[in-house]
This record gives sequence, C-alpha cells and structure tokens, in this order.
Amino acid sequence: MTKLSVNINKIATLRNSRGGDTPNVLQAALACEKFGAQGITVHPRPDERHITYEDVYTLKEHIRTEFNIEGNCQEQKFIDLVIANKPAQVTLVPDARGQITSNHGWDTVKERDYLRDMVSLFKEQGIRVSIFVDPDVRMVEAAKETGTDRIELYTEDYALNYKKASAEEALEPYLNAALAAKDCDLGLNAGHDLDLDNLPYFAKNMPGLLEVSIGHALISDALYMGLEETIKSYREALA
Repeated sequence: MTKLSVNINKIATLRNSRGGDTPNVLQAALACEKFGAQGITVHPRPDERHITYEDVYTLKEHIRTEFNIEGNCQEQKFIDLVIANKPAQVTLVPDARGQITSNHGWDTVKERDYLRDMVSLFKEQGIRVSIFVDPDVRMVEAAKETGTDRIELYTEDYALNYKKASAEEALEPYLNAALAAKDCDLGLNAGHDLDLDNLPYFAKNMPGLLEVSIGHALISDALYMGLEETIKSYREALA
C-alpha cells in the first residue's frame, strides 16, 4: 500500500506570515501522525521562508513516523542539516534560490557524476536517498547509475493534463517511468499537485508506488474538512 507523507511547509508559511508560533509546526506534525499520516515531509529553503532549520531539529526529536527532508544538495547548509538530523529519507530537489516551488526534476544524465557523489555521501550516513525527476525514461535509467535508492516523480504535468486531457493520457509518461524504475530496481515515490481529485487514479494505476508526498492541496483541504478528516480522505484515496 502506498504511504502518505504530509508536507507541512504550508503550516510554517502561515506561522511565519504573522510571527510568533501559531500555528505550531510540531503540534501540526504530531496531529498529522495521530490522524494517520505515515510520514512527515519538510522542504527547508535557504531563506527559511517557511520551514526553518530550527524546525527540522525540533521535528526530528519528536516525530515517530518516517521523516523526509527535501531540498537542494547544492547548498552546503542543506547537506549539513540532513547529516546532523539523519532522517529516514532525503529527497534531492534541484531548486534555484528564490524559487516559489519545485518546477522540474534533475537532469540525471548531465548531473550523474555529481549526484553519484551526493547519494554516496548521504547513504554513508545511513539515510535512504530519493532523487526528484521528471517522468522521462532516460532520466530514470540515468538515476539508477547514481546509486540512489528511489526516485520521486514530479507530478505537476500529470495534475495539469488530468484536467485538460484524459486521465489515461495524463498518466502515460508516468506509467512508462514507473515501469522503467521497476526494471532498474528503483523504489518509486511521487509528489507535486496531487489532490483528492487526481490521486485515486494515479495511485491505482502506478505499479510499485511506495510513497506520495502531499502538502499544498492537503493543507488547503484541511481548511474546509479539518485535518483529521482530510488525512483520512487521502489515505482512502491511496487504498
């Protein structure tokens, strides 16, 4: 069964917009776990505009499900943070400074040697590594050569095409990428713009899908449905 990891960046964004400690990021993470989340994801950025580095240390000390830290390993501060906290998983994402949100995966062909070094660095610390990639078979196959444990498919195009085209057309490149990952013996994660509308079809038809990381849509839904009911609904969508 596919696991749900809740990205709590938006909780931190709301807190930071006012200052102080409301809503409390740790309290929110613990509530997510209590209500059925099987993991907590954070994506600290260099400007700490949502999740702060201090948040990461606090969360690592208290959460009991799988902890996934996403970010750009081209930032030494990020590398140091991950090694200091040793999460269950680090997801390497090629974000530029100041980027609003993730918008592309790694070019694992061009960056293969660099990524191989980074993967080795984290795996030596006992941390599972996932590399953020576009749904491109070439990128999946090259990711295998880095030594990574998993890939995370960037699913924005699926979400967009799910609305504009047919579900089958939207899924096709992702299905091909998933089959390539299976052939390469790579674990498969996915994330970005997945929601209660498009998630059930995606989860049902993606072979070997181990984990989805969902933040923006889930936290937005919680404004209307409440956090407990929302997490329950996302778990049901993955069943």
